[in-house]
Amino acid sequence: MNIYNTLTHKIEKFVPNEPGKVSMYTCGPTVYHYAHIGNLRSYIMEDVLEKYLRYDGYDVKRVMNITDVGHLTSDGDTGDDKMLKGAKREHKTVMEIAKFYTDAFFEDCKKLNIKRPDVVEPATGCISDFIKVISALMDKGYAYEAGGNIYFDTSKLKEYYVFHNFNEEDLEVGVREGVEEDTNKRNKADFVLWFTKSKFDDQELKWDSPWGVGYPGWHIECSCISMKHLGERLDIHCGGIDNAFPHHTNEIAQSEAYLGHKWCNYWFHILHLNTNSGKMSKSKGEFLTVSLLESKGYDPLVYRFFCLQSHYRKSLVFTYENLDNAKTAYNKLTARIAQLMADKKPDEVVELADFEKFKSSFKAALDDDINTSNAITVLYDVLKADTNNETKLALIEDFDKVLSLGLIEAAKKLSADSEEDIPEEVKVLVEERKAARKAKDFAKADELRDKIGELGYIVEETRQGTKIKKK
Repeated sequence: MNIYNTLTHKIEKFVPNEPGKVSMYTCGPTVYHYAHIGNLRSYIMEDVLEKYLRYDGYDVKRVMNITDVGHLTSDGDTGDDKMLKGAKREHKTVMEIAKFYTDAFFEDCKKLNIKRPDVVEPATGCISDFIKVISALMDKGYAYEAGGNIYFDTSKLKEYYVFHNFNEEDLEVGVREGVEEDTNKRNKADFVLWFTKSKFDDQELKWDSPWGVGYPGWHIECSCISMKHLGERLDIHCGGIDNAFPHHTNEIAQSEAYLGHKWCNYWFHILHLNTNSGKMSKSKGEFLTVSLLESKGYDPLVYRFFCLQSHYRKSLVFTYENLDNAKTAYNKLTARIAQLMADKKPDEVVELADFEKFKSSFKAALDDDINTSNAITVLYDVLKADTNNETKLALIEDFDKVLSLGLIEAAKKLSADSEEDIPEEVKVLVEERKAARKAKDFAKADELRDKIGELGYIVEETRQGTKIKKK
């Protein structure tokens, strides 16, 4: 498999640290609100990556954090803690908010056929790990105390801006315009490892530490949770492109300062889902969630299909018109699969040469930097192929181990629903006709067939049994 590495800005051959095994880390949600569909685009694409690695024969261990403390509203270590903000908004405790929105996140993932990672670890479960790593960074001279807080000293690094080619003076303080400078910092790129009450007095979640009662910063949690469950050398780190700086930049800084060697080999970043007015966020316009799409009549898997039709390294524009197009295409696709099921002969067997040919094309698409758009093209090629229905259905089922579009299930449901739509009067006539045929009363059977035709339906005898179709 070849994959684009944000760290090198190149497509590279994927070679794991340990042959046959992949350690994979995913930046999880900050559980102060529902995930919007822009967030979920990233999780869909990471899910495809994980499933393809498994499909390709790797033993994958994937870890995800849950940020339930320490993530501020600004990248510049300023503003309210997002969790505290959510608790105040809903008049609940931080832990009540965390539990509710963690459950909501995984319910959305389930609807989108996103596999739950092997390990899901909340930040609040690793406080002792954070303290251990921060203490080591202070001992090594990479961290300092100022104003009661512990900061990482970026000036001690040979290179800090690892994902970019810009200089420190090119950056605004704290990344965004209007962010107030933290005067405790020695350098404007330094970031907080541990907050104490000198920063926020009203923080609900606090723990004892060598530097006073406080709580961890956002960046330290991912480094520690990854190292706790995946060891000192990570194969793939995933996340949205907005996390590349400063979050992932800071993860690399603190992890490699602590370990003394390279930490992660491949960085997999997914570009934004945009609306016509720009990047999607929780604070702008209509708050687009999976539940909202469902309320408007969209199957969540239509949204997954919409995402897979584009490459993960391209910005994707969401409009309801675009989603309608995806819905139409998905429904036509499942209808064609339902027809394959209906037309399949009992004696058909998988044509192995055809199966391997199309599977090879599918793998070639995904080996090319997880090109899901081309993988779906191969799926359509299968439908048009000159091979039997059993082979086509086997390929569709095989591809869906990665695509996870629920194609076979949707086709079965479509077939069942279409049978339920047949009027009871027609069903009774069909049963009478079956009895007449069994009794070899073919004149009566023909008469009943004509009556069924007058009601707008066609009855056919196939090797699979009697089929009823609307004219």
